[in-house]
Amino acid sequence: MIRSSKDFWTGLIYIFFGSSALIIARDYQMGTAIKMGPSYFPTILGGLMIIIGTISLIRSFLKTGTPIGGFTFKGLTLVVVSTVLFGLLVRGAGLVIALPVLVFVSAFASREFRWGPSLIMAAGLTLFCIAVFLKGLGIPLPILGSWFGG
Repeated sequence: MIRSSKDFWTGLIYIFFGSSALIIARDYQMGTAIKMGPSYFPTILGGLMIIIGTISLIRSFLKTGTPIGGFTFKGLTLVVVSTVLFGLLVRGAGLVIALPVLVFVSAFASREFRWGPSLIMAAGLTLFCIAVFLKGLGIPLPILGSWFGG
C-alpha cells in the first residue's frame, strides 16, 4: 500500500516533531506577530512541519519512490561524536578549532569523503560563523580559546 517508504517515514518524522513543538509551546504565551511571545515561533514552525509532513505522508501513497537505504552505524556514530566534540572543544579551544573538527569528523562519515572539499567547507563555515555569530550577533564564544591563550 505504501509506494514510497522514504516519503512515508519522512512524513511521520515531520509530523512527530511538529506535534511535539505544538505540545511544548502550548504552555507559553503566544503574543502577536508584532510582539511575539515565547510560544509564537515554535507554534508557527510546528504547524508548518505538520503540513509538510502530511503532504509527504499523502505523497508516499501516491508516488512510487526508492526504498530506504541501509542503516549505517558508522555515519550515525561519527555525526554524534562530531557534535559532542564540538561541545567539548568550543569553550577551551575556541571556534577556530572546534568548527573544523566538527566538519572533518562529520564529513568522514560519508563514503565520498575527500580532504579538499572538507577543508574548503571547514574554512568557509568557520569564517561565516565568526562573522555572523560572534561579530554580528555578539554571541559570547571565544574565537581562540583559553587553551591557546585566547
